[in-house]
Amino acid sequence: MHHELLTEGVPGDNVGFNVKNVSVKDIRRGNVCSDSKNEPARAAESFVAQVIVMNHPGQISAGYAPVLDCHTAHIACKFAELTQKIDRRTGKVVEEGPKFVKSGDAAMVKMIPSKPMCVEAFTDFAPLGRFAVRDMRQTVAVGVIKSVIKKEEATKATKSAQKAGKK
Repeated sequence: MHHELLTEGVPGDNVGFNVKNVSVKDIRRGNVCSDSKNEPARAAESFVAQVIVMNHPGQISAGYAPVLDCHTAHIACKFAELTQKIDRRTGKVVEEGPKFVKSGDAAMVKMIPSKPMCVEAFTDFAPLGRFAVRDMRQTVAVGVIKSVIKKEEATKATKSAQKAGKK
């Protein structure tokens, strides 16, 4: 299946492709390819996620900045604000604006990536909507993205995509 010509890729296939006028040096882990005319991929300014703390020795509060593993991206994200502590099983709000969360707790958290990162709400696109929180060489929490605020900057489109957009 390596270096074979495919007419289509289906879920579960690991597919590679070439892009005209883009050097291999310009492509990095975490980059996302999308249709420039139909909901193009953009970096997230911030996002709200439901996070379940699984294995953290202390308390997590606003300002905590662990590494998030989301799709192939591996980027530090700051827990900007803990908005709600919620019951893991029912999803009901237990506390508004908690000061901290600890192992076993679930919370709604506003997060801000330290570098450009492409994420989506889990309901819109599941593979870009779930993540693991890693710290101290272990997974300390997992999460699902509920909503995303995108950066309004222009995305980096290839020359051929720009030409196609003018037609």
